[in-house]
Amino acid sequence: METYRYCTPEWLQACAEGYDDHPEFRQSFAKLATKICFRVKAAPEWGLGEDIIFGAIMDKGDLRELAFYSETDAAEMADFILAATPHKWKEILRKEAKFVTEFMFGRIWLDQGSKVGVLSIASYADTFVATLTQVGLQFPDEMSPEELEAYAAYQQEFRRELGV
Repeated sequence: METYRYCTPEWLQACAEGYDDHPEFRQSFAKLATKICFRVKAAPEWGLGEDIIFGAIMDKGDLRELAFYSETDAAEMADFILAATPHKWKEILRKEAKFVTEFMFGRIWLDQGSKVGVLSIASYADTFVATLTQVGLQFPDEMSPEELEAYAAYQQEFRRELGV
């Protein structure tokens, strides 16, 4: 399994490309139609100098888009925007914590949308985590100082290019 760095275009692209290789994802999401974004809060010690937002457009089993969004684009298109520290998202993606528990205890914040709405789609959280972890993930706190410096520079570069 190839490993990708967290919060990079390559990670999202690999997950989107691999989605169709997992018919169980499509089956699990068969009744879901939503546009959801995830805000990863700034953490300079992780090479994230400012918040970054990625999200998905799901349409009854079809993954229409998995991408990074600008603040404006996310606010205009998303049904929900959920926010947490990168440490918290890592716990979710490493399956060390459960989304619903963290959301209910206020460790994942709702920036946009309704709490009832989030809870109505919360049963899909494990499948969404599986979608985002079908490839190996390297998080910034697992990088050497040199790798982290290069990662931070790459974050700035691709964000400038993508306008996010």
